Amino acid sequence: MTDPHVKAGRPRNPDLDRALLAAGARQLGELGYARMSLDSVATAAGTTVPSLRRRYRTKAELVAAVIGSLRVEEPPCAAPTPRAHVLAILENFHSNLRAVPAMSILGSLLAEEERHPELLELFKQRIVESRRTLLRQALAAGSLPDSADLDAIASMLIGSFYGRYVTADGIPDDWPERVLSVVWPPDAGPGAG
Repeated sequence: MTDPHVKAGRPRNPDLDRALLAAGARQLGELGYARMSLDSVATAAGTTVPSLRRRYRTKAELVAAVIGSLRVEEPPCAAPTPRAHVLAILENFHSNLRAVPAMSILGSLLAEEERHPELLELFKQRIVESRRTLLRQALAAGSLPDSADLDAIASMLIGSFYGRYVTADGIPDDWPERVLSVVWPPDAGPGAG
């Protein structure tokens, strides 16, 4: 089945496609959704607005493509112990927050939530939810009490990165281990790691 947005004619230039997405990501992170424009993205990518509009009719379509293209390292699917797996997922999350302007993009999408809720939803699906699901599964495999609320623990662990980001010191390198140790000390018994 073909994409209904693709028209017959000259094939798309993949280098220009990548340049548009990279320029869009930079501008979204630096300027925010409200201040970025198709004109400024086209200029930064070394092309014209009509060329950009052949790919993305609106700024929202461009931003959706940017979010879909964010290069993030997939979280690990396994580790020697359940606790080591949880730690690896948190370290992966931390690494991805540093690799892409995720926090700046998230801030912009939160500011636009009322007008463009679909963009924040896409960010949640692309960046957050797969990690939360994997994190809950890894927590479930561990030695936590049966009464532990895995969803609340996963939210606290992930949320601590956002909370720590807005402090004067930012997120320290050892944050994944420090925050995990609060809910799951390294010497917590079988399966602890």
